[in-house]
Amino acid sequence: MSIVVVGSIAFDTIETPEGRAAEVLGGSATYFALAASYFAPVELVAVVGEDFPDHERSFLAGRGVDLAGVEVRGGRTFRWAGRYHEDMNVRDTVELQLNVFGEFQPVLPAAYRDAQYIFLANIHPGLQGDVLDQLTQPRLIACDTMNHWIEGAWSDLGRLLARVQLLVINDEEARMLSRERNIVRAARRILEMGPESVIIKRGEYGAFYVGPDTVFTVPAYPLEAVVDPTGAGDTFGGGLMGYLAASGDLSPAGVHKGIVYGTVLASYTVEAFGIDRLRRLGREEIDDRYRKFVKMTRF
Repeated sequence: MSIVVVGSIAFDTIETPEGRAAEVLGGSATYFALAASYFAPVELVAVVGEDFPDHERSFLAGRGVDLAGVEVRGGRTFRWAGRYHEDMNVRDTVELQLNVFGEFQPVLPAAYRDAQYIFLANIHPGLQGDVLDQLTQPRLIACDTMNHWIEGAWSDLGRLLARVQLLVINDEEARMLSRERNIVRAARRILEMGPESVIIKRGEYGAFYVGPDTVFTVPAYPLEAVVDPTGAGDTFGGGLMGYLAASGDLSPAGVHKGIVYGTVLASYTVEAFGIDRLRRLGREEIDDRYRKFVKMTRF
């Protein structure tokens, strides 16, 4: 079963304590699509500029990502530059050039509109709502958001939350959205806003899931070194949704397994700059780390 993802394609310039990488392929939809493609076909809706290279388009298509929904507009592709602190949970945006992404109005090709699995990556909640208006029979709608929209687009975000089954956000965003400092209370408060379930990403501390009748938490996969955390959350979402679309199992146990796969995919992403680790990752490696993770967390 295919997945539709709507979000950004970008070129990132990243600086961490481990080094620097310039103009590497990134963006929320890119990380998500690559992670999800290890499990299921992906249909990507985004916008790029005329400068987007053919070899990157071929790479994405070669990973099973359908690019019929990627619009090419006159101008430059979205650029972001960031610098991470010694504590890589903290980063500064050095430069932001929206370019063609600043006028992004997502339109789903006709062949995408009957998708059952949809992930709304981080864009304006009003645009996320417009995407939902174009769908005919979604089975699972999941979305992400960010502090900027929580602060500046509260009404649109509130309407969106009433229409989604699963919200995937980080702990800072969860606290801001719920106005609760405690993560458990924050999750319960968010459920009152409309989503059937919420996953709170906690970086190096793992992920926390609360559904209608279940609570589940996993640690992050232990690594000796983290090179670049950019895109880890989007990769987590792609692994999660990819597994759910492939298995069709939306039971609590199925979601729990998807969260573990998402955690495993995210652990690979942070091992190299940008999507470099995802470029050369094999499904056998994913399943092997999944088995190791299950073994080390079972008691």
